[in-house]
Order: sequence, then structure tokens, then C-alpha cells
Amino acid sequence: MYSEDGVRELDRQECLRLLATAHVGRVVHTHHALPAVLPVPFCLDADFAVVVRTSAESQLAGAIDRVVVAFQADEVDPSAHAGWSVVVTGRATVVTDPAEYGRLRRTGPHSWRASRHDIFLRIEPELVTGSELGARRLLHEARRTS
Repeated sequence: MYSEDGVRELDRQECLRLLATAHVGRVVHTHHALPAVLPVPFCLDADFAVVVRTSAESQLAGAIDRVVVAFQADEVDPSAHAGWSVVVTGRATVVTDPAEYGRLRRTGPHSWRASRHDIFLRIEPELVTGSELGARRLLHEARRTS
């Protein structure tokens, strides 16, 4: 059901399905007691955890290990006034298991800047929310054609 402002809340399964189609998202964390947002390449792992690849020397690597963060991805078409947005909230951890690290090097997200010291961060999906945008346009078009 769409709200009057043209937004429909998505269930967890819809959110994860849409999230799997995106390749860039944003990690929201705290930096010096202030909110910080950083765009990152990512993928969903088999257990629906968000996996981010970054350099071990990056600001992000040290800032979010064992910390609860938010992760957001979306797709919006401004000309159509439509799209979706998904937010995953959960604890981030650095992947340390050698077998899992090796698997993610083969199947995980690609790095924007190759580094011999890449690490993978997993964000466990404790809370998954999302919304679909554009119902107002669809309702307006339906009224016009009736």
C-alpha cells in the first residue's frame, strides 16, 4: 500500500532482492563523534550479509570493525520520479578467516583501487528497511487514463 506521498514500505525480502541488484552503496558510521558517509563497492553474501571491500589502511577499516553501522543503497530515476532505497543496520566485522577471505577475493566485490592489503568487512543484516518511491506518478497516470 502506498502512502499519500507516493512511498511504499518494502518487506525484508523485497529489500534484499533490490539490494542484490546494486553495486555501490554508502556506509554510515561515526567519525570523531560526527556522522560520516562513505560510498563503497559491495555485494550481498549468501547469508545476505553486506560485504564491502576496502584497503586495510583506509579510514573505514579501523572506524567500523565491531561497530554497529548503517548501510544504504538506492536506485532513483529523477525523470520518472521513481526508485527505491534500502537501509541495512548491523554490526560490521573484518573477515579474518583465511578460507572465507580467499572465497571473497574470488567472488566478492571488486575494489575501486586495487591494493595488496585489501580487507573485507561484513555487515550483518540485523535490521533491513526500505521504500519504493513513485506511487504518486503511477496514481496520477492512472487517474489521467480513466
